[in-house]
Amino acid sequence: MSDNRQWAREAIRIIEADFQRSADTHLIPLALPGFPGIELYFKDESSHPTGSLKHRLARSLFLYALCNGWLKPGAPVIEASSGSTAISEAYFARLLGVPFIAVMPATTSREKIAQIEFYGGKSHLVEDPTQIYAESERLAREHDGHFIDQFTYAERATDWRANNNIAESIFQQMRFELHPEPSWLISSPGTGGTTATLGRYVRYRQHCTRVLCADAERSVFFDYYLTGDASLTLAHGSRIEGIGRPRVEASFLPKVIDAMVKVPDALSLAAMHYLAQRLGRRVGGSSGTNLIGALMAAQQMAGAGESGSIVAILCDGGERYETSYYNQGWLKAQGYELSGLIDAVAASVERGEPVPDTVLRANI
Repeated sequence: MSDNRQWAREAIRIIEADFQRSADTHLIPLALPGFPGIELYFKDESSHPTGSLKHRLARSLFLYALCNGWLKPGAPVIEASSGSTAISEAYFARLLGVPFIAVMPATTSREKIAQIEFYGGKSHLVEDPTQIYAESERLAREHDGHFIDQFTYAERATDWRANNNIAESIFQQMRFELHPEPSWLISSPGTGGTTATLGRYVRYRQHCTRVLCADAERSVFFDYYLTGDASLTLAHGSRIEGIGRPRVEASFLPKVIDAMVKVPDALSLAAMHYLAQRLGRRVGGSSGTNLIGALMAAQQMAGAGESGSIVAILCDGGERYETSYYNQGWLKAQGYELSGLIDAVAASVERGEPVPDTVLRANI
């Protein structure tokens, strides 16, 4: 057995041992007084060791790269990321003793950069978010490393039938609930890998569950879903860190999604603040996007006279956004005035009132 093969074998053992030491993430109920007969749950991915949904993805990406023979001892791993994936990948790189470089937009929160450094990684910041891919490829060539490329490999690295599968975990945890088969699963798209996993799994297991993808304001995914035009691009990145892309990514699979909504950034942040109040702890902006998606699904169900359950993804905690989304000075500088929108989100959750009609929707 070659030295590289032996190293990869030990690396896989280390990652699998780490997985066995970790418990599953929690499923948190959130009452919807405005929608009687409809139960909402949040799958709390912030309880992973690295604090976000991306821990699952990073583990899968490292295993995929190892099993394909792409990693080698001492060679750096490079990733294009807005932060959370990079944090989780820095964690796994440290486990294996390989260098890690995160290529990120210059606007990435200081808290995320600090967490990457905590795990021994380095941050390479670029002013133009659309250039993180090309810069990652350049660094990989320059350092004889491997660009792990979450945006290409997310949907194929994750086994949607089993093995670290968030969908399987949700259905296991829902077994004893009043409505064990969810009517809707709600996820926002970063790479598109999570919605691909959810959509494939419910088809594979023959569930009637529908999948709703809640996109960010500055993102091409919603428009791609409507038009099928894979050439769509934007000149700027998303303001909701971790979700929304300026180009169509290979891991985004629109045909396994049943419905989409496009949520204005201010409404996502308002919903984030409301959800943080309800849970008694801070959450990230993408969780606010998913709450709006869940409310849109609840309105559809209520209008059709349906009862049932909805499960949305709580992607990460709010500690990473202390100097941005939870900082009043930052919000004011960005032109966000959230108080009225927070009241509107509360009115929807608590009295069943429609969310602001600025949300774009398709198939719902």
